[in-house]
Amino acid sequence: MTYNVFIYGTLLPGENNHHIASPYLIDRKNGNVTGRLFHVGSFPALVLDHANTVTGEWFTVSEQGLAEMDNLEGYEPNHSNNHYERVWIKDKNNDIEGYVYIYSYAKAIDLKEITSGCWRTFQRTK
Repeated sequence: MTYNVFIYGTLLPGENNHHIASPYLIDRKNGNVTGRLFHVGSFPALVLDHANTVTGEWFTVSEQGLAEMDNLEGYEPNHSNNHYERVWIKDKNNDIEGYVYIYSYAKAIDLKEITSGCWRTFQRTK
């Protein structure tokens, strides 16, 4: 079984956590979803929002790849104290859909917004 996952931060190629996803990576495509990106420190967090766009990539990964990413993102199904939640989302411009890891707005309220909606752009300009 394979899964599409929208990636927008440290799991992207060239970023410090890409090695976690890369052994399980079957395919990747550019993508955009609706949301707002926030700076959590050494990583970003996406909050669902219909007014803005977040740029990233769609990874198609194996079941083990999804489990490894769940572990990195602090996500356990049906657990009330997850660091991130994993939800279903559709690409803004393409017919791709799959999972994405999101923050709640309450967790992001005091964080700096990444107004470009792009982690890589933010990393180059900070």
